Amino acid sequence: MRYAFAGLTLDTDRFALRRGDEIVHVEPQVFDVLAYLVEHRDVVVTKTELLDAVWGDRFVSESALTSRIKAARHAVGDDGTAQSVIRTAHGRGYQFVAEVTVTATGTTAAPPEPPGPPLEQEIRFCTTDDGTRLAYALTGAGPPLVRAAVWMTHVDYDLHSPVWRHWLTDLSAHHTLVRYDERGCGLSDHDVEFSFDAWVADLEAVVDAAGLDRFALLGHSQGGGVSIAYAARHPERVSHLVLVNSYLLGRYLRAETETERRDAELQVEMAVVGWGRDDVAYRHFFASQFLPGGTPRLWDAFAELQRRTTSAENAQGFFTTYARIDVTELAREITAPTLVLHARDDLRVPFSQAREIAAAIPGSRLIPLDSANHLFLPDEPAWAVVVREIEAFLSS
Repeated sequence: MRYAFAGLTLDTDRFALRRGDEIVHVEPQVFDVLAYLVEHRDVVVTKTELLDAVWGDRFVSESALTSRIKAARHAVGDDGTAQSVIRTAHGRGYQFVAEVTVTATGTTAAPPEPPGPPLEQEIRFCTTDDGTRLAYALTGAGPPLVRAAVWMTHVDYDLHSPVWRHWLTDLSAHHTLVRYDERGCGLSDHDVEFSFDAWVADLEAVVDAAGLDRFALLGHSQGGGVSIAYAARHPERVSHLVLVNSYLLGRYLRAETETERRDAELQVEMAVVGWGRDDVAYRHFFASQFLPGGTPRLWDAFAELQRRTTSAENAQGFFTTYARIDVTELAREITAPTLVLHARDDLRVPFSQAREIAAAIPGSRLIPLDSANHLFLPDEPAWAVVVREIEAFLSS
């Protein structure tokens, strides 16, 4: 549905808040608060009801709700004094009071649930040394397998997303899968500084908070560089290292021509200009690179994941930092058994980076995959190979 009010449009099918043609960037929980209030605008919504609707059975304080209300008011041009959009009913809760025009969009807000029982997970939070709160989740049972943070995730929503659900289901089949939202993404804090060292420290914080002494570590895409750095610094804790479609050098550092350097800069510019816009060209730009074999419906699901996980400003920070990752020397220090899997025709990370990784890490094994997808599709043969080879490697 689309709800128009006060010069804005809240689109609950596309998870977007717009002022005219421009996206108003809000964190996922702020969007959910706005959506719930506008959908229940005929009544005063109690604080307890809002907490249950947005956070479910996760325990959070009223101050968390208060901060989301404040952010919601700021996003719609309201404030605690005027209260022309969101009114505070003292001692009771909040009510959406702006005049609203409702339009049906004819689309669904989320992809349908795949067959089979839902995957159960436990979401927890930890705090890093620099004060950043990170959301991490545990699914499955068995020996621990930690997935370093990868672009883009939302530990709560990923269970319902066709982009990530098969990863979580299959990797949790024989292991306790531990994964987390990187800083600036998903349920983790969004107002943060980005650096490679901070990402490695985030991984350190999560595994310590989860109480893991020794575990298998999976690095996918830029998470591969973080995993390599962690394994080099903590060899006693990593039993196995798995690297999927990863790289030693970021896009800007591995560029050999001016055209390749301009392409790296274009990635950042596209994130700044097009992130979250309801424009099919922008919406499908990244989807077509991450999932070139996907259907238009899957590309739309990827665009939805973009909107839910982070802002254009943070996307700029991510891409700028990713492009300058360099773990070439650290890779030579790895002592853990290492498996390298890489799509031969990956459009995001060239296969040549897999060769460089395998050559740098002593004793590592490289498995080329017949695919062009950076994220892999659940029904493509390459994904079955990934799952089978990872399980065999971790069982050895």
